[in-house]
Amino acid sequence: MDFSDIALLIVAGGKSSRMGQDKRFLSFRGVGLLERLCRKTSRISFAERFLCVEQVSPELQELADRFGLTLVTDEREGRGPMEGISRGLGRMKSSYGLAVSCDMPFLDFRVLRFLLAAAAKNPALRAVLPRTERWQPLAALYHRDMSETFAEALQRGDGKLGLVIAEKTHSCVDFPDNVMFFNVNTMADWRLACGRLANEERKVPLVTVSAPASNTGKTTFIEKLLPRLTERGIRVGVVKGDCHGYDVDEEGKDSWRFKKAGASGVAVVSPKGYFIEQRTERRANLVEMAGRLQDVDLVLIESRRHGAAPVVSLFRDKGELELTEDLAALFCKTPQELRGIQEYSLDDVDAAVRLVTFLMGN
Repeated sequence: MDFSDIALLIVAGGKSSRMGQDKRFLSFRGVGLLERLCRKTSRISFAERFLCVEQVSPELQELADRFGLTLVTDEREGRGPMEGISRGLGRMKSSYGLAVSCDMPFLDFRVLRFLLAAAAKNPALRAVLPRTERWQPLAALYHRDMSETFAEALQRGDGKLGLVIAEKTHSCVDFPDNVMFFNVNTMADWRLACGRLANEERKVPLVTVSAPASNTGKTTFIEKLLPRLTERGIRVGVVKGDCHGYDVDEEGKDSWRFKKAGASGVAVVSPKGYFIEQRTERRANLVEMAGRLQDVDLVLIESRRHGAAPVVSLFRDKGELELTEDLAALFCKTPQELRGIQEYSLDDVDAAVRLVTFLMGN
């Protein structure tokens, strides 16, 4: 069984109750969340393609027309994703349909082929679900017979996918990568997703560690991160912005003498490494400097104002927080209870490691 043998059901109901706005059209680099999934799936040869929504709008119709999707609307609104899946399964001719939620920006369809392989081995299966810490029913394979099963469950007021699926012959495929099923439910989730999406466009990912005031502990924060990331086999480079200036060389060294004599740039190369000191008329771009580091898997930038997305901000009750678009998360001394941003304790190194590895795309 291959993708060309099954239907695609993009589930995009549109309630977004926890988001506070229609998450289907949240935009990163000019591409909405739903459109991002449509683009990804357009490169795969599904037998049929459906876009399952509560009701039609001009924006949804335009997306459906552009990507060759058949719009399927709910029979009754407000009944959740089970209604959309049921309606989509009922429209398809294929035996199986892959139902995916539009709010999972990191789904890897190549890996989802394992679901198809499980169904091919056992034709009696009516559902094949990915399993991480829990089932993932919104990135799962369903037999078209489940359309009636779901419809009957909704009719009796049972809208919990897991309970209904458990009553039918089903199978689970274990996936170690929980991040692939990361879904965007809140603005805090969206900030995290945007940070990771920014790094997907880079050859080497980066994370900026920032703070609204000096002496907040950016250097200490990075010092604690480095050995933990190294333990995971991640080679980390660090770029530091310093508004006070610096002096690398000791007086009397050859490189110091060259610089003293008027050299605009000095490079020192040894068997174990090298450094380059270059005079410039303007401040060098930290992201450009990060790109010059070799043999690294990740670059951490320490800077108050000159880093790039994603930004992790530290707050020790000094200065004024700036909730810029690039801000992915906040580590603070005391809870700030800010709406729309994920907060962690300033001393939670475990959380910092998890966050940075998520943002780097690892």
